[in-house]
Amino acid sequence: MTLNHDACYRALATHDARFDGRFFVGVRSTGIYCRPVCTVRSPRKENCRFYPSAAAAEAAGFRPCLRCRPELAPGFAAVDASARIVQAAIGMIDDGFLENRGIEDLAGRIGVTSRHLRRIFEAELGVAPVEYAQTQRLLLAKRLLTDTMLPVTDVAFASGFSSVRRLNALFRARYRMPPSRLRERRAGSVPGTLSFALAFRPPYAWEAMLQYLSARAIGGVETCNARRFRRTLAIAHRGTTHAGWIEAWPVPRKTLFELRVSASLARVVPQLLARVRPALDLSADPAAIAGALGPLAEAEPGLRIPGAFDGFELAVRAVVGQQVSVAAATTMLGRIARHLGTPLADAPAGLDRTFPGAGVIAALAPAELGAIGLTPARARTIVALATEVTHGLDLSPSALPLVTLDRLAALPGIGPWTVQYVALRALGLPDAFPHTDLGVMKALSETQPARVLARAEAWRPWRGYAAMHLWRRLARTSP
Repeated sequence: MTLNHDACYRALATHDARFDGRFFVGVRSTGIYCRPVCTVRSPRKENCRFYPSAAAAEAAGFRPCLRCRPELAPGFAAVDASARIVQAAIGMIDDGFLENRGIEDLAGRIGVTSRHLRRIFEAELGVAPVEYAQTQRLLLAKRLLTDTMLPVTDVAFASGFSSVRRLNALFRARYRMPPSRLRERRAGSVPGTLSFALAFRPPYAWEAMLQYLSARAIGGVETCNARRFRRTLAIAHRGTTHAGWIEAWPVPRKTLFELRVSASLARVVPQLLARVRPALDLSADPAAIAGALGPLAEAEPGLRIPGAFDGFELAVRAVVGQQVSVAAATTMLGRIARHLGTPLADAPAGLDRTFPGAGVIAALAPAELGAIGLTPARARTIVALATEVTHGLDLSPSALPLVTLDRLAALPGIGPWTVQYVALRALGLPDAFPHTDLGVMKALSETQPARVLARAEAWRPWRGYAAMHLWRRLARTSP
């Protein structure tokens, strides 16, 4: 990634939030690196060095700013093939893949050689994957020490360190202070909830996002009220499933989301954050999207793609939603959750269970799903989908798109619309486009999918956002 020194300094001098997370600035006179939105007095231009990632700044010897907190910066939106590979690797690293495996294993899972992975990683982020992973572990530990009252032992474990001693040694070597300096007077007990701040690039059309999620909220699993979104989650890690709930909402007059998390998810914070960011589409680049979509995006600036907190759940949603209304599909999903989900205690009102995982549904006969109310064809498709997921089908933003979508399309009862819908929301592909969708065709006043596809060429590589704008246009004009 090539950074223009003059352009970066202009963004830094104006604290331009559009560039938050797209570069970091190391200040030679202080040895500190910051986000471009940092509110400290702007350093002299000749003292600035710009880096494509926090890891690259740390590799150059800079320490993170305690005011702007680089660990809060939004990620980047992957568009081309190389960036997509890097994004897949980042997702797996954030999910703890390198805790007990090496770079060869990581490259093999992604489908490239380790040499190629290192080359494109360094081109995009300025560091090798192992250096990136170490920085992310340290920054996560820094975040947990600053924002929570978790004991240091739990912080080390949640951040991917094998011991407190290892955390202390790296923290002192890299940040030149002991971890205890960030604890101040915090108590040592685990609170009922954890809180995190998550940054985004403005604008963000939260009302539109909330309306979309509210219309599709699964009973017992998701709720939307008071401009907040809540849901339950079950995250499997190291052979243990951790269940709990989250609550998210935008902080007024700031480019931040507040995320509240049940303490039961404390040991899977990296995996949790790796799900929340794409689910809320926090890495989107609204300026680039608006530039490509032109007039289509003017009515609702900052419209995002609602991602998936769980890829399998989203795929089931897509199958259930084939050729039925949103309300009918949501009702059926609520039945599936009520009959097959796992009860959850000590959750906010309206949340009482997690959605069943692939292993639960794969163990069923289609007739058992039919007893809930699914048609025989859809029941067979969902069981086949669950079985494929238990056999390694990855439905996360870290998945290899071509392999995943081919495997998905090969399943009975899954056609082009379902494949594109899953690609858009579960895999987070910004150019996925359900051109056979009746709502998309109606919004464009077209009756032929081929004509819809031809018109959408002008919106590459952001056709997924075009689809969202077309659905919103239809919602605004519907009686």
